[in-house]
Amino acid sequence: MVFSTYLFLCWFLPLVLAGYYALSGLLPRLGCSPALVSRLRNAWLLGVSYVFYGWWNPWFVLLMLGVTVINYACVAFLARPTATAQQRWWSVAVAAGLSLALLGFFKYCTFLQTNVNALFAWWHIPPWPVLDVLLPIGISFYTFQALSYTVDVYRGVAAPARAFTDFACYIALFPQLIAGPIVRYVTVAGQLVARTHDLDRFSSGVALFILGLAKKVLLANPVGELADAAFEAQSLCTGDAWYGVCAYAFQIYFDFCGYSDMAVGLGRMFGFEFLRNFDAPYRAESITDFWRRWHISLSTFLRDYLYIPLGGNRRGPRRTYVNLTIVMLLGGLWHGANWTFLCWGAYHGLWLAGERMRGKRSWYDRLPAAARVACTWVLVLGSWVIFRAPTLTDAGRYFGWMSGLSGADATTALPAALFYAPASVVHMVVCLACVLAPVQAHDWVEHMHWGKVLLVLPLFAVTLMAMFAQSFSPFLYFQF
Repeated sequence: MVFSTYLFLCWFLPLVLAGYYALSGLLPRLGCSPALVSRLRNAWLLGVSYVFYGWWNPWFVLLMLGVTVINYACVAFLARPTATAQQRWWSVAVAAGLSLALLGFFKYCTFLQTNVNALFAWWHIPPWPVLDVLLPIGISFYTFQALSYTVDVYRGVAAPARAFTDFACYIALFPQLIAGPIVRYVTVAGQLVARTHDLDRFSSGVALFILGLAKKVLLANPVGELADAAFEAQSLCTGDAWYGVCAYAFQIYFDFCGYSDMAVGLGRMFGFEFLRNFDAPYRAESITDFWRRWHISLSTFLRDYLYIPLGGNRRGPRRTYVNLTIVMLLGGLWHGANWTFLCWGAYHGLWLAGERMRGKRSWYDRLPAAARVACTWVLVLGSWVIFRAPTLTDAGRYFGWMSGLSGADATTALPAALFYAPASVVHMVVCLACVLAPVQAHDWVEHMHWGKVLLVLPLFAVTLMAMFAQSFSPFLYFQF
């Protein structure tokens, strides 16, 4: 089920909200304690989240339930008062090993088999049959969330969940289930037990959801058509190549940021407060700054659960550079089983290491802020070419077009009317204005008043009309 569909907006969400607030109003009148009310509300959210996730393939619900049971059981074992240090360590190892094994099988099995067969072909060995494994949607996100629970309890920074339904609700909560943000257990542990519901937070959640939906429908989808045309072209001139990768940069940002805004907005409607996942990343002044602003939930997860355990920057400069590169390589691999994602991670890892090596008082830091933003923008565009291209060969060809080393073939080049139609140019200009806007959606909705409501409601109407006119367009990060 997709947020930007008639089914979700007109049926699923209204029914879920009605059931949730009916429970909130009815149960206290029946004499239920606040703790019982909280558990039943979580159970309601758990049930509807399983329906939401199982809409694509009901069997995937069993896989998510398996990851949930594994981590809950291991934490229950390690949290026993009589558990020894060795038993606690093995509990975490089992939970992490089984969870990552499931993730690895479904996400990387086909990739590994294909590359092994490529080596066999090199040595003239008959290939093995390739097992075509269907990737469950959102498996990377809920696996990382489950592991955050296990590790946080092991470290003593979070208490075990009071009930299985609470923990299962945390894993399956439908607003952030499919494409994040990655919600760490420690940030919502208290909210699972008790959370407040008021009109101000609910209205800000509705407004944030509408703004996120508008980003997806009115911006990401139209410029996505330009990006697809560019990356599927057989030949591009230099200007068109740069225009196309800019379109993709806007598409992936407004697609993913729009989903994150909708997830946070939906969470507020049910009393949850998730951390923001984006903070104007295209205004970053370096690659290091970019990763403080882009997919914040992933970058902080990798920092706290991988970079710091590897030693962080505590073991000297060389080890720091190695750790940064390893973390970004794994971050790239997390996005998908493709050499392009691995190279994309290596690209960012090398730039992060280079910036750390450069220090904080280099010639670059003496440049005007606008120049640093422009330089970072070019570097990020280069990374998006690697990320978007189907293969490394295609990425190399696209870089050739961008650099002018591979001239456009007039017989196969895209017509200017497709790229530079007035509507397309308007969409690109609006995207640029939005990414450079000084006020982000999260900040704008913090204090709602009638003036903002009168702006949001017409935007919602326009977005709905555009959504019904568009063909089906799932979110890009569903594949990760």
